[in-house]
Amino acid sequence: METSTKSSAINYGLYLGGFLALITVIGYAVYLELLTKWWLGIGLFIVIIVFGIISTAKSKSMLDGIISFKDAFSSYFITVAIGFIISTVVSIIIFNVIDPEAAIALKEQTIDATIEMMRSLGAPEDAVEETLTKMEEQKNQFSIGPQIQSTFIFLGIQAVIGLIIALVMKKSDENA
Repeated sequence: METSTKSSAINYGLYLGGFLALITVIGYAVYLELLTKWWLGIGLFIVIIVFGIISTAKSKSMLDGIISFKDAFSSYFITVAIGFIISTVVSIIIFNVIDPEAAIALKEQTIDATIEMMRSLGAPEDAVEETLTKMEEQKNQFSIGPQIQSTFIFLGIQAVIGLIIALVMKKSDENA
């Protein structure tokens, strides 16, 4: 991967990280319950993929339309990894250093939202109670350990998506 395409992927990763961090900070500062909304999670997941695709397309254009599978994957994954790691660091700082009580409040709001959704979908009351018990027993999802664990899981999922994107975006030099 050429230096210019690598620096482009890093820049897109920094933009993505800034965007994700901004959403986290706004959610924390303005409306904490926003961070429990399922649609926000899906929307951010899509935004992350779009940033990765844009980064890969930019790298491809920088290479005159010829990009190897490896370079396409690297462009995608570097962007996504940097962006998501920045977001994770911001979450760790907010919910473990600045305001640990916000993490507790967010956990309670997440439990309430989950129970409400289960009931609205007609889940049996014993299933609702079982879910409530399991969620209350879980460690704080915003503590450092679970945050790092979920980052690795997310990056694993993104690696698979990145492989698919790289397969679609790769183009070899037909004159070579």
